[in-house]
Amino acid sequence: MIGVTFVCLGNICRSPMAEAVFRRMVGDEGLSLSFNISSFATSDCEEGNPIYPPVQRLLREKGYNFTHRSQPLTLSDIKNAQYILIMDALNLRDIVRMTGGNYGEKIFMLGSFGEYGSDIADPYYTRDFERTYREIYSACKGLLSYLLAQHAEAIGYDRRH
Repeated sequence: MIGVTFVCLGNICRSPMAEAVFRRMVGDEGLSLSFNISSFATSDCEEGNPIYPPVQRLLREKGYNFTHRSQPLTLSDIKNAQYILIMDALNLRDIVRMTGGNYGEKIFMLGSFGEYGSDIADPYYTRDFERTYREIYSACKGLLSYLLAQHAEAIGYDRRH
């Protein structure tokens, strides 16, 4: 099973959006059992809160049936994930502080897998939810292609069984 964890500041906008998008992409490939997908916050400021209402509306409009409650990232979550996808440089700073600089081989900028650049715009501040969705969708497509290539043998086995 491939552990993929999406991380942003509050876990109410970008990371749950990425989790929903990536879950659907993986499901469309028939690989839901091959992945463990989650999302977390680098802060506890939104802990327990649902997805930000404008993000929830956008996801519903696009046909996603996804609910979520914000939860802070722990060192255990970092240790247990194979891939930690962060949304921006501030998330990286927070994770480096949390880990003491360890686990760098697991940490990737989600946007680096897409066509729009390494940082994913935070719609909580930009108010441009469609832009963030486009950036996340593009990056998740690239991420899935990367993971399918990196884990071709294991995924091939999963598809056969």
